[in-house]
Amino acid sequence: MAGHSKWANIKHKKAAADAKRGKIWTRIIKEITVAARMGGGDPNANPRLRIAVDKATDANMPKENISRAIARGSGNLEGVNYEEVRYEGYGINGAAIIVDCMTDNRVRTVADVRHAFNKFGGNMGTEGSVAFLFKRCGQLFFAPGTDEDALMEAALDAGAEDVITDEEGGIEVLCTPADFTQVREALENAGFKPEVAEIIMRPETETEFSGDDAQRMQKLLDALENIDDVQEVYTNAVIENDE
Repeated sequence: MAGHSKWANIKHKKAAADAKRGKIWTRIIKEITVAARMGGGDPNANPRLRIAVDKATDANMPKENISRAIARGSGNLEGVNYEEVRYEGYGINGAAIIVDCMTDNRVRTVADVRHAFNKFGGNMGTEGSVAFLFKRCGQLFFAPGTDEDALMEAALDAGAEDVITDEEGGIEVLCTPADFTQVREALENAGFKPEVAEIIMRPETETEFSGDDAQRMQKLLDALENIDDVQEVYTNAVIENDE
């Protein structure tokens, strides 16, 4: 299957992450801690923890940081008790936005999220107002130049649901959350290293933004991303980034 270009958006996301690695580590540590608390400290028996540890490794986090986060989540070390909370809302031209957070203070977090929406031209919605526009799935994204036929064969053999190539040659492999780890391992064993590999809320339909609207939408998304309690921001907006 072919689709419009997502590679520019993937590159933008990776560049933003690299520019704030310390913050990315903080978010991953929260995820590891919560995953260990909910499902135990053994990554082999806790799929969510395994995915979080893999993400930490991809972000070049030291092993001792990972071990401490697991220990805190397992109750072997004292630490802050985080809870998960999701907010939904609308951006420029009604674009759908999901904001996933981990917080030790819901009052602070909802105030920060609402402020970002209001300041940059969006507005918060009620629970469930936009979530139905997204599907939770595993996503692995491979850079242009990857052997499409070989990757597609390996991905489908591993249990992937779909393989989509965009206009620039970037290849997106989609799978169920339950199959994510086995698909990733199979592809890496076959020599395919993803640029991005995560479980996401993927929009069922998308709206493309360009010009002033794209800039306004990006400012809103950046403001939400920069909130300390925010883990992930998902949107059905596809923003044209100038290279």
